[in-house]
Amino acid sequence: MKDNKLIAEFMGEKFTDASGVVQGLNYKLIEKKHGEGNNGFRFHTSWDWLMPVVAKCTELNDDEFDNQSIAWALLSDSIIDAYDHVVEFIKEYNDDTI
Repeated sequence: MKDNKLIAEFMGEKFTDASGVVQGLNYKLIEKKHGEGNNGFRFHTSWDWLMPVVAKCTELNDDEFDNQSIAWALLSDSIIDAYDHVVEFIKEYNDDTI
């Protein structure tokens, strides 16, 4: 998924060039375990990957950002819905914090 890079950056990973090469301590482990597709990130297929992102969104939530849609997506038990709402939150957060 194209937004895995956006989420990875939001979570603190550093990309060194346009090809998506990541510089960080965890990336080689990620690539070895999950492969190179989507930069090895599985935010769109694994609750284990997505839930720390949801937690960070919740921590950053204030009056300016409404992450209630993330909560509703979690209740739907659809990882794709939750992923889409997390991406929407991150884009809004990034736009408002620049």
